[in-house]
Amino acid sequence: MRRIKYKINGTKTSDGAGVRLTRIIGSPELNMLDPFLLLDEFGSDDPNDYIKGFPPHPHRGFETITYMINGKFRHKDSAGNEGYLKDGSVQWMTAGKGVIHSEMPEQTEGMMRGFQLWLNLPKEKKMIDPYYQDIPANKIPKISIGGMDIKIISGLFNNIKGPGKSHTGFLYLDVSVNELSNINLKINDGWNSFIYVYEGEILSNLILKKGQLGVLDTKGSINGKSSLSDTKFIVVAGEPLNEPVARGGPFVMNTKKEILEAFDDYQSGRMA
Repeated sequence: MRRIKYKINGTKTSDGAGVRLTRIIGSPELNMLDPFLLLDEFGSDDPNDYIKGFPPHPHRGFETITYMINGKFRHKDSAGNEGYLKDGSVQWMTAGKGVIHSEMPEQTEGMMRGFQLWLNLPKEKKMIDPYYQDIPANKIPKISIGGMDIKIISGLFNNIKGPGKSHTGFLYLDVSVNELSNINLKINDGWNSFIYVYEGEILSNLILKKGQLGVLDTKGSINGKSSLSDTKFIVVAGEPLNEPVARGGPFVMNTKKEILEAFDDYQSGRMA
């Protein structure tokens, strides 16, 4: 059994041009969980909480994965990519050697809800060319097992491969339990993993309530039970890189020198 080692509540904050969100990974409680650098949950039906979006800003050295549960966003970047993110779809941007992008709402009212995950790139791939994947909801495989409805966003699960293409071992699932039932999910041994509950409640060796993240052991399957009907959670697992991490705002490299070079490239216009 892959036990919950500890749980995190996250920190209320804002980013971009004032988008209100909860930062769970990348917060004072959990700085990172190799290879995961950041996890944000955004969710509001008040346009003032999201309407200003994320104007153009740079990234280098990692991947951003935005999973939109509800809402509409428009992505544009300096590599010429443009994507329309809507209910149930995923935007996957590999920043690589550097890209400038914006994520702006395509709605002025209604619910905006989803997650953004930062996935670190291994040292040898930090300076690859930027790459963009636009994954519509109807391209994400869905399976039903033992009372669980599972969307496979990325990675191999139950012999089915999700459409998200990562550069390291990675699994991203969205799980819905529509009845009080057992949860049993196989994860690769040796991988770091977590559960984040965004509706309902999970009973395992610890109780995970709505808005809580559970960091898991690195061996065995995830076992538990939903204590409320309509429980929903994401399961994310990844092979640790075990490399030095240097962070500077929107850049993540292996050394401080590389971070300074990234700032210089951006300020000099070499990242456009």
